[in-house]
Order: sequence, then C-alpha cells, then structure tokens
Amino acid sequence: MAKKQGGRLMSSAGLVNYYDSEDRRAVHISPVIVMAVAAAIGIFILILNLIY
Repeated sequence: MAKKQGGRLMSSAGLVNYYDSEDRRAVHISPVIVMAVAAAIGIFILILNLIY
C-alpha cells in the first residue's frame, strides 16, 4: 500500500500541482474575461463567414 509523503501519494509520478503556489508577479485573468473574449472571437469568426 502506498504511503503518503508530504500529503502526496507515491504514485503521483512527479506531477506538480501548479495551482498550489500564488505568485504575486503572475498575470491574473478573470474567468469571465476569458469567456467574454472567446465568445467575441467566435462571433467575429461567424460574421466573417457570413460576409465572405
């Protein structure tokens, strides 16, 4: 049976949890902004398909 070492299983195969660390210098983007930009790009592409 695998023992937990530091809260992680031995079978994690070296995978890193990137969400654990908070870097103050990192760019933080709201999920709402990401969805709005994706929707705007999708609508823009649909309009281009209708025009051309």
